[in-house]
Amino acid sequence: MPNIDVSALDWHAVRSLVRSAVGLGLPRWTDEELGVPIDPRRGHMTDLEKPRQARNIGGSPRSNAVWARVPPMKTNRTYSPKAADVTRQWWVIDAGGLPLGRVATEIATLLRGKHKPIFAPHVDTGDFVIVVNAAEVEVTSQKSQEKIYYRYSGYPGGLKAESFENLKARRPEAVIERAVRGMLPKNKLGRQMIRKLKVYAAADHPHEAQQPLPYPLDLRKVGA
Repeated sequence: MPNIDVSALDWHAVRSLVRSAVGLGLPRWTDEELGVPIDPRRGHMTDLEKPRQARNIGGSPRSNAVWARVPPMKTNRTYSPKAADVTRQWWVIDAGGLPLGRVATEIATLLRGKHKPIFAPHVDTGDFVIVVNAAEVEVTSQKSQEKIYYRYSGYPGGLKAESFENLKARRPEAVIERAVRGMLPKNKLGRQMIRKLKVYAAADHPHEAQQPLPYPLDLRKVGA
């Protein structure tokens, strides 16, 4: 290395000198040769032990010294709920006179747990939902006749079709169950969520021991 007193130069001058030397094809000098101070708490480090930014001698000596003292970055871990961390509440929803689609979205939200801050799409964080007066659920316009439910037995000629009005008169619980099932994941997780739904055609239910709370719905009844 040429006999240059770098201690008498400021850092801008040293940086200009290093860049000029690199541009002329001269050998790259180390931090020790340039007089870059090393933190004694970190001890002496060779060029191979320094970070990539510190080994880039062609850059600023000041930045090389700073990068040599930079501590490792600390990152926060993303919270992922576990099944044991979930506390489930029981809710009661009165579906009497409410539109089918609107009440089904509220039920699906409670079953999935999207109303909780710990919601995760891969964990069942939802609550139990009790739906009463399912026989009084309504639809708008001409959907009572135009909405058709299909089921297929798998055999030739086994396709069955049924209107909303007929299914509601024959089995009113199935109307809400099928609407909610279509809003849940189509996998094992969705099948686990639908088991937390309890639908009853009348106003009575056998779950008083669970002390369910009435869930407030800001929905307008059909025809109101």
